[in-house]
Amino acid sequence: MKHLFLSISAALGVTLAGATLFSAPAQAQEPLRIIIDEAIIEPLPVAVPAFQAESAEAGQMAADLARVVAADLTGTGLFREIPSSAYISTISDFNALIQFADWKAINAQALVTGAVNVQGNTLNVKFRLYDVFSGAELGSGLQFSGTVEGWRRMAHKVSDAVYARITGEGPYFDSRVVYVSETGPKDNRKKRLAIMDYDGANVQYLTDSGSIVLAPRFSPSGDRVLYTSYESGFPRIYVLDIGSVSRRVLESADGTMSFAPRFSPSGQTVVYSLTQGGNTDIYTMDITSGQSQRLTNTPAIETAPSYSPDGSRIVFESDRSGTQQLYVMPATGGEAQRISFGEGRYGTPVWSPRGDLVAFTKQNKGRFHIGVMRLDGTQERLLTASFLDEGPTWAPNGRVIMFARETQGAGGSSTLYSVDISGRNLRPVSTPSGGSDPSWSPLQN
Repeated sequence: MKHLFLSISAALGVTLAGATLFSAPAQAQEPLRIIIDEAIIEPLPVAVPAFQAESAEAGQMAADLARVVAADLTGTGLFREIPSSAYISTISDFNALIQFADWKAINAQALVTGAVNVQGNTLNVKFRLYDVFSGAELGSGLQFSGTVEGWRRMAHKVSDAVYARITGEGPYFDSRVVYVSETGPKDNRKKRLAIMDYDGANVQYLTDSGSIVLAPRFSPSGDRVLYTSYESGFPRIYVLDIGSVSRRVLESADGTMSFAPRFSPSGQTVVYSLTQGGNTDIYTMDITSGQSQRLTNTPAIETAPSYSPDGSRIVFESDRSGTQQLYVMPATGGEAQRISFGEGRYGTPVWSPRGDLVAFTKQNKGRFHIGVMRLDGTQERLLTASFLDEGPTWAPNGRVIMFARETQGAGGSSTLYSVDISGRNLRPVSTPSGGSDPSWSPLQN
């Protein structure tokens, strides 16, 4: 049996390097596919045997890679892993013919096989995905090359390919999240910026806890982070380079407070709120020149701006109508249209990467919710409810939202959670300590 393999490599992760073309077997029936709608979905049974070690040094890593792939897939709520104790067949050779009858017998609908080779600090990972009931390979095999330290990224790349082929959705596992790490009691909370893989692994700290930090936001290229810091005694916006962990302040006039920043889709402009003389409005700033432009000019508090994916519009929160609501205006300023009309107060709007929805925080009748709505305010859907849920951020594929949930009382703590936009699969994200203000990166290169 011949297969198509794409070879992908990078120093620590993966970038497209080249491809070798082989013929792939024809499909015997309609391709395996999960159709994601708003109904409750029965998870698809998938088998992920330990990957094959093709070198002496690859043994443990081959098993670990398969475990990360399985965790990625089952973590979506769309897949159910078949335990290895149920296997009839074993995979002892990556290139051997698959005994599909044995996998059908245990009701596996998808089968992921892989192989791992380690030579010094160079790691090579390849995988295949099979549609068990059609008895054919689904899509083409991929081969990833990188360093041993980047092994988790390669596992996420495998998961992304499997997820995308079966669901038709865009990938999101090979991404990171920047957030505010919180330690200590609620009345003396220490906060610092941290960055991690989407699943909570590989946490690294970007600032110390000497001053309050808030609202980190990724750049469109994923190499910089905007955030607000109180180290000068009042809020100011900083730009931090993730690679060098160097930073600089975005200058603002004396006597003003700047906060709630976000990058434009080009990464060259920042939209933010600025308070001056007791009035809070929305501004933009060119990062290179420092030149700013005022977009709103009302007596209301206007904050939490977020660009549309094409950069043409901005959604923001304002109390100009008497209560906290959501509005959309052109990216250059001008007339704003209110889009939230339900009961309660709406804040922290974030435009979906797909451009079709806005996520938000809603407060109503003593409860907080994370919700989504269309750009005209229709089809509002509340995904969560608790004492305090706030600060949604979108996965790169626009399918999953991460947010912070705080528990009640003096001993309450803040934890990151994720939820599907259908409201299914609410689950905590493991972090070493408390977490708030998450911001999801784009897919890594």
